Amino acid sequence: MTNTLPVANVAAGRPTHRPTPAKAPVAAPVSRLRALDGLRLIAALMVALYHYGGRSGDISRGWGASPKKLFPDAHEWFSYGCLGVQIFFVISGFVICMSGWGRPLRSFFASRVSRLYPAYWAALIIVTAVFALPWVVYRTVTPSEFVVNLTMLQMPVGVHRVLGVCWTLWAELRFYALFALCVVLPGATRRRVVLFCAGWTLAAALTSTAEQPFLDAVFMPEYASFFIGGMGLYLLHRNRRDVTAWGIVAVSWAIGQHWAVAGLWHKPNPAAFSNRHVWVIVAIVTLGFLLVGAIALGHLHWANWRWLTVAGALTYPFYLVHEHLGWVVVGVLHRELHVPAPATFALTIAAMLLLAWLLNRYVERWATPLLRRALTVRPATARPGTPRTVTPR
Repeated sequence: MTNTLPVANVAAGRPTHRPTPAKAPVAAPVSRLRALDGLRLIAALMVALYHYGGRSGDISRGWGASPKKLFPDAHEWFSYGCLGVQIFFVISGFVICMSGWGRPLRSFFASRVSRLYPAYWAALIIVTAVFALPWVVYRTVTPSEFVVNLTMLQMPVGVHRVLGVCWTLWAELRFYALFALCVVLPGATRRRVVLFCAGWTLAAALTSTAEQPFLDAVFMPEYASFFIGGMGLYLLHRNRRDVTAWGIVAVSWAIGQHWAVAGLWHKPNPAAFSNRHVWVIVAIVTLGFLLVGAIALGHLHWANWRWLTVAGALTYPFYLVHEHLGWVVVGVLHRELHVPAPATFALTIAAMLLLAWLLNRYVERWATPLLRRALTVRPATARPGTPRTVTPR
């Protein structure tokens, strides 16, 4: 894979040529990191393993029994799949820092909206329609709740979610907003990214002791370190000798593994669905940082197969639809058609990947560029000297 480092002065974060006042800064072209696409899909599949076999609750209605009984040896391992979300956040920190570097705010906003919303809206419509079928046993939302869900702001508004994974999108939106205000708006430089990482780390640490819901919502102490760690890894991608960036990654890993253990570990309990081990949680978080770091430093440049780009394209739509629609598919295959549990597991994942491909092919490929162009083009303004139209009274 070709090196994605800018041609000069990357450690200082200064452009090679001073931009002219008449033109907005334009992001430098970057080579696609296909290994990162593959890691995205792995993280999504981890979450799917968790949703299908690593917990009880709604999925038990699909299986007709607790996954603990159906997968007595594997359910404990499936329960660690939820850590795919933390890996997603590290990847997001890396990718957003990379895509926001050198971009004006309008372009950054357009890229994020056009990336998130088309597949999201399609997934909302599909899941709502399926859950409204009379033979589906899962709760649907009211028309009013569905409309709010279209905004992706249902969680702060207090409305029921159509998609269970929406809580991670809400975390992503808050990260985008913070990054846009603190880095993209003034112009991305190494110094600004470092100050943003340091300030957010401190604010998140203080917020964790304040017990203020508003501060928790803004600074996200449980997840901030994963986004920040990803940004630190992008700084290392630009300059692997950046000692400050190494420090950002190390501190983020240390705080991140703490929050992962605090959120997922409990004392062993025979009545619990699963009993996660502390060191396995720490090992998975560490592995996520190491893999993104290996990609950032170019150690996985050999993983440059074209099919990884397809894997990356399927990840987001798969992530959106796999949970709730997976429950329905599991119920049809296992309870209605009596397909064995392992085969049902595999077929459900295959079906969700197929649906993800359809969403990417027939929704994202045309809607994403269309929406991006619509949000990027500036509104037409009247030329100087053009008379105003006055409506007679």
